[in-house]
Amino acid sequence: MSALDLQNIEKELKKRHQYPYKWFQKQNNAWDNYTNFIYQTSSWDTLIRKIAILEETHGFDKQHIFQYAANRWYNFWSAQAVEHIFSEMENIEPVAETKDSEKDFYIFGIPFDHKTSVFPKQFNKTFEYAQNHKVELIEWFYKNQSSQKRHHFKNRLFIVVYAKNGEHWKLKAEIAMLKKAIQKYVASFKPERLHSFTFADGQQTMSDIIWVSK
Repeated sequence: MSALDLQNIEKELKKRHQYPYKWFQKQNNAWDNYTNFIYQTSSWDTLIRKIAILEETHGFDKQHIFQYAANRWYNFWSAQAVEHIFSEMENIEPVAETKDSEKDFYIFGIPFDHKTSVFPKQFNKTFEYAQNHKVELIEWFYKNQSSQKRHHFKNRLFIVVYAKNGEHWKLKAEIAMLKKAIQKYVASFKPERLHSFTFADGQQTMSDIIWVSK
């Protein structure tokens, strides 16, 4: 993928932190289409201007469309930064087809999609429990994944962020911290340590978790 300025992305993402993180509207294709400008907009100030135009043009509720677009933007650019971190590392080969929804890169030849996820409150267990029962949390993620474009049961590498103050979502902007955790994981990567699953379609899936906590 083309070079990204990770420091700048981190700086722009952190501008989102001045507002609470809420979802008033469940993700759907129609609202996704309205807010697809997020993919070409890395600047927070430019994003705010585009959201204002969208609100004025279509009469959306101000808070609803702001949160929808801002959250999609935040999650997308954090994911772009993470994918870029992986792509620049030794023994990792990026996927040539950027619109491949089932994989982002190969680690030692093994294909993976990656997903940065906040530690889920709905898991109903402590973070310490999850760390000691990794398989249980991975199964929970697969069973409760979004039904949007990236819904699948193929190999996935989860980056789980957890903040002691409960604001897990803010760690998605800590790009330097994510980079350190990813580098540490890849440096000691061994295929035999991956966790294997067989879901409803009978296909064997491999997965693992990279923990990032603060």
